[in-house]
Amino acid sequence: MQYLILFLTTLASAIQLNINSQDDVKSAASTIAYDMMTVYTGNQSGQVPGLLPGGLNCNPNNPGTYCWWEAGAMFGSLINYWQYTGDTSYNEVTSQAMQWQKGADDNFNPANQSRSMGIDDQAFWAFTAMDAVESNFPAPAGDAPSWLSLAQAVYNFQQDKWDTTTCGGGFHWQVFSINAGYNLKNAVSNGGNFQLAARLAYVTGNSSYADWAEKVYSWMDQSKLMQHDPTTGVLYIWDNTDSNNNCTDQTNFVWTYNYGIMLGGAAYMYNYTNGSDVWLGRVNEILNSTYSLFFPQEYGGNIMSELQCETQGLCNQDQRSFKAYLARWMAVTALLVPSTAATIVPKLAASAQGAAGQCDGGSNGRQCGMEWFTATWDGSTDVGQQMAALSVIGSTLNRADIAPLSQAKGATSESDPNAGQNAPTDPTKEHGPVTTADKAGAAILTILVVVLVVGGSIWLVI
Repeated sequence: MQYLILFLTTLASAIQLNINSQDDVKSAASTIAYDMMTVYTGNQSGQVPGLLPGGLNCNPNNPGTYCWWEAGAMFGSLINYWQYTGDTSYNEVTSQAMQWQKGADDNFNPANQSRSMGIDDQAFWAFTAMDAVESNFPAPAGDAPSWLSLAQAVYNFQQDKWDTTTCGGGFHWQVFSINAGYNLKNAVSNGGNFQLAARLAYVTGNSSYADWAEKVYSWMDQSKLMQHDPTTGVLYIWDNTDSNNNCTDQTNFVWTYNYGIMLGGAAYMYNYTNGSDVWLGRVNEILNSTYSLFFPQEYGGNIMSELQCETQGLCNQDQRSFKAYLARWMAVTALLVPSTAATIVPKLAASAQGAAGQCDGGSNGRQCGMEWFTATWDGSTDVGQQMAALSVIGSTLNRADIAPLSQAKGATSESDPNAGQNAPTDPTKEHGPVTTADKAGAAILTILVVVLVVGGSIWLVI
């Protein structure tokens, strides 16, 4: 399928972008990727491959510290960049990062992160492994585990974390109960596992993965995480619900990445089921709600915006990257569900043009900000903004020949359905008994999380 190339007037910016020219788009993407990777130090002597600065002790509210999961997402964006442009410059460092961070049990639960591991954190590294599978990214050398087996190991590890003792099911945010926020059952963890299962079903053709994806989606759809507004037709995918009160309410935040995750998973399931009307309906509901919430009419209706925090200047390190994932999975949806391309393409094209207009700031005069609806740099820059701009600009090179591969359609990564099943599920097996100091530290972190959530809720009401 060849996309209709839309003409948009090129905005004046340090990164010039004419989306009618593939060479121009590739040049812009190359510049943005280069600037993004200037932050990465994991390939330098004495540093840890796969980690961005602060990756061993991150704080999303502390500028310059990036959490482990965002590094995993960044390497996924570099695989997408390679697909779009053919530029292999970052393939070796991407492969090194994935192999280094896979952990001893090959399930992306490495010792340097396992104590504070989240279901969603693992999912983003698993997404990157699936990006490698679906693109036939060069296989790791020697007897290293295949990309597909790494994703399967995450799936196998996470299945044991499904909890029916509260809320009728669902995944907790955190892997271990001593961690702050364990009580939350959130959209990104449940949606992340759903998308992973959907992609494994698509790639392998194994119905057990599809059955699990259906199970997770159905639980989310019946929980407080997903709320259908009968008046407006908007589906609200809320950020989290609390198992401490049996998930009887929810935190009313909506984020682009939650919609992107659910949209992508539904698109894979639609394709896997050979065009199921049920999954088509779910794709369209999520997509139309995405348009209503994150492509505001005040900016013309075609430019993506992070509703919750962008115009207020309140987005933290994590949140600045969220639009990258929505852009990526909108592009994938246009390939897997062809009927959606007619509405997706114009929105990605206009957002790409807007993103380029924001890439005129920072110390080199071309770093990317967040507010794509204006060509005046918003004064912000970090890995998240670079990744989002890279993803949306790269998406304009989307084409049929880079549609996700499956084993039936040329994917070569070897499957291991039993991967990672011997991984320990009890943190004390790897880390020793939980001490009083551990519990005290967890309590302090819980208090901090509560303060942040309450503060955010007050801001939202105001």
